[in-house]
Amino acid sequence: MNQTLRGTLAVAVAATLLVAGCTSSSRRKATASASATALSAPASSNDLQTEFVTTIRTVLPSVVLISTGTSLGSGVVFDDKGDIVTNAHVVGHSTSFQVTLANSTLTVPATLVGSYPAGDLAVVKVAGVSNLHPATFGDSSKQEVGDIVLAMGNPLGLSSSVTNGIISATGRTVTEPASADSPGATLTNCLQTSADINPGNSGGALVNLDDQVIGIPTLAAVDRELGGTAPGIGFAIPSNTAKDVASQLIANGNVTNSRRAGLNVTVATVAGAGGKPIGAGIVSVQPGGAAAKAGLKPGDIIVAVNGVPTPTAQALNAVLATLRPGQTVDVTVHTSDGKTRTVKVTLGTV
Repeated sequence: MNQTLRGTLAVAVAATLLVAGCTSSSRRKATASASATALSAPASSNDLQTEFVTTIRTVLPSVVLISTGTSLGSGVVFDDKGDIVTNAHVVGHSTSFQVTLANSTLTVPATLVGSYPAGDLAVVKVAGVSNLHPATFGDSSKQEVGDIVLAMGNPLGLSSSVTNGIISATGRTVTEPASADSPGATLTNCLQTSADINPGNSGGALVNLDDQVIGIPTLAAVDRELGGTAPGIGFAIPSNTAKDVASQLIANGNVTNSRRAGLNVTVATVAGAGGKPIGAGIVSVQPGGAAAKAGLKPGDIIVAVNGVPTPTAQALNAVLATLRPGQTVDVTVHTSDGKTRTVKVTLGTV
């Protein structure tokens, strides 16, 4: 996150923003089976402390500080060629940056490789740096609720900071608030963690005790009643998604296969009488895209997908995040002549 609390998320307790998903088992270094049938003895506090120290020493050199000149964030060294993965909202609209290596005062220039705001991921690149430490990215699908994790980054500009917690949930779908640096991305399959995520942590590393990056910390929940961040509720983009998107950005400069469903339209929330939102109005339609093929036009207001109401642009994105490219869905719209119709749309990608 940058220093303007960009990486926060307004989350209501009832949460249409959160969609539970499946988990699978993972290996933990802190436990070991005495036999195929015997239960593992709990690790002592000294053993766990050793795990923490070892993991921090191994992974922290891979976490860097990224400055755009107006904001600060974090990044993770992706490879030995100088590519660094971070959040799209960290880089914003900038194309050049200053990168400070972990536990160092050395600052080197970096340039933008590519950004994918729809998934809030980006890659920047440093050149001529010989002492980079690429991180090992693990399989995020193998993480389960209760796994111990560490969040590494540069909160409030305090370089190489670490917090600890557990994975509280997997498979969350969350929608970021829109800002000057982000269109308000809807992120799928996120890891929820109790490890503190503060401004400046965005783009850093969520790490398991196998010394693997299993997520990119991106945002923290906001308690609407208290008006501040909700302690112990943070979200990270899973490493499998980060690896996929980063590899495409490095290879092509853009994402050629998002694996995310889309209508191929630009939309904006439309308010009805009294200012209450009534749907996602189509501003423009991509020629040859999913909506265009189904006959949807600018001025149509999308009010439901497969019967699920979409009163806002963010609600539409959240529904689409649960669907697959190539899937055929029913899209209900209010047309400019005051009629309501439902059309079948075969979803494309975003």
